[in-house]
Amino acid sequence: MVQMVERRVRSRAQQLYESRGQSQGQDLQDWFQAESEILGNSIVAPLYRRFKNTGQYTESADHGGEPTSSGEIEVSAPSST
Repeated sequence: MVQMVERRVRSRAQQLYESRGQSQGQDLQDWFQAESEILGNSIVAPLYRRFKNTGQYTESADHGGEPTSSGEIEVSAPSST
């Protein structure tokens, strides 16, 4: 789920970059604007932000960082140390 959202955000950020004539130096602005547009008031927004901020999801090495065929991603539990 997180990877799917990130792909959509990345694609939108690329569109914003290209629409500005591919001028350098506004990559973070493009990314944050794309995140805002994609997530909006989405029901997945809090979950996406939680996983993204805490780094609790891991990319599957078997799938090159892509979701599995069922669309799931591997989620690691927080350590209890």
